[in-house]
Amino acid sequence: MIKWLREGAMNKRLREEDGNVESALVLIPLLLLFLMAIEVIVATNLRNADLSLAQADATVRAISGQFASSDQIIELDSPDPFAHMKVLISRRKDTLPQLVPGLLALLGGKAIVEVNGAAVVENLN
Repeated sequence: MIKWLREGAMNKRLREEDGNVESALVLIPLLLLFLMAIEVIVATNLRNADLSLAQADATVRAISGQFASSDQIIELDSPDPFAHMKVLISRRKDTLPQLVPGLLALLGGKAIVEVNGAAVVENLN
């Protein structure tokens, strides 16, 4: 009799937890979707920060005249001999954190941000 009561209690307990499987089937894709959305937000914000840093580096180097080896200087021709201008292009490359491992590999992308900054080189007379 006691064994029968235990088995009945166990069956009743298992029937009460039928929603756990359905809950897991909903929560796992929802968690992945949340992590992917957060990864897009983080990547966008880090790209914007790197863009600001690249622009600041280009501005500082253009004013000081101290260029890095990775900088590119473009000379603009002008018919006016006093308006000869140079534009400095600085490049910045950084890696992104991956919140969902393998997501970028699945989509065929890379976790690298490449941005450029530009500034007009000041003539030091």
